Amino acid sequence: MKTHYYLGWFNNFFPENLARMLQGDITDRKSLAMISSNPSIYENNGATERSWLDQAGIMFDEYHLINYRVQKEESQTIIQNASVIFLLGGDILKLNSFLKEYGLSDLIKKSSAVVMGASAGAINMSAKWLCSKSFGDEVEMNSVYEGIGLDNFSVLSHFDLENNMALVQSELSFLSEEIDIYASNKDCALRVKGDKIDVIGNVYLLSHSKIQKLEETL
Repeated sequence: MKTHYYLGWFNNFFPENLARMLQGDITDRKSLAMISSNPSIYENNGATERSWLDQAGIMFDEYHLINYRVQKEESQTIIQNASVIFLLGGDILKLNSFLKEYGLSDLIKKSSAVVMGASAGAINMSAKWLCSKSFGDEVEMNSVYEGIGLDNFSVLSHFDLENNMALVQSELSFLSEEIDIYASNKDCALRVKGDKIDVIGNVYLLSHSKIQKLEETL
């Protein structure tokens, strides 16, 4: 049964309920493959996300960071052998481009590893997502991008929803007619295991232009 975690961003560490859930789901701890969303920047990349796992007591035998220092073929082998795949936060468009350039999306989709994404990583895990200047993306025109498509919904992760609810609803309304959108702020997570979706923190569902706050389930 495939397990996917769509994370926001955590200023400190994972909350206890999320850490406990991850500990139960991540039983194979041979190899962690982290995919950079700023692949040309090499310093301290992934340090924050790794610290979350360390704090939760989830350690691995091997750690791999996939960026431009790693050859394309080697990166594909790392993904195929990974116990956990973690798409890092950062630049949403650079990550999207890097996944295509290195041919990683299909390998991630086929993998039996636990797949996690934080912020930009979570957004790129989804089926499709809106790139918008209103969300802080460096673009002039709104565009819908294809993600990996691990699950058939869209994600808006790590965005100040509470102060921008009307903006979120107006920007995403047209896309929500086609596909469900899960929107979350910091310190939130969405866990998909098989057909079951679990919610941690303040997560909202936007569907057919209507938005509702979801009950926490973990």
